[in-house]
Amino acid sequence: MGSVVDKESRCIHYHAPVDIIAIKFKCCHDYYPCYQCHKEATDHAVEVWSKTEYDEKAVLCGVCKTELTIHQYMNSDNICPNCRSQFNPNCDKHYHLYFAI
Repeated sequence: MGSVVDKESRCIHYHAPVDIIAIKFKCCHDYYPCYQCHKEATDHAVEVWSKTEYDEKAVLCGVCKTELTIHQYMNSDNICPNCRSQFNPNCDKHYHLYFAI
């Protein structure tokens, strides 16, 4: 799962209190906290999820371990729909690294 620093999936690159998600990468179907962790841990190129795959469960809440679809995550208002933990609102700046926009 990359360079994880705690049980809520924070990593050495992103470790603020709200950095609690992991993303399942389409290319390998493994969860990583961020694109940098994926790059450090693998030897293959990243593939992004297409818009037609937004119903795939590809985001994991690090607090309650609920898997969210990409749609659910993007429409969550940065709050886990299960445990109500806050997600980092700035993650949307990196959506293009994981999801076709």
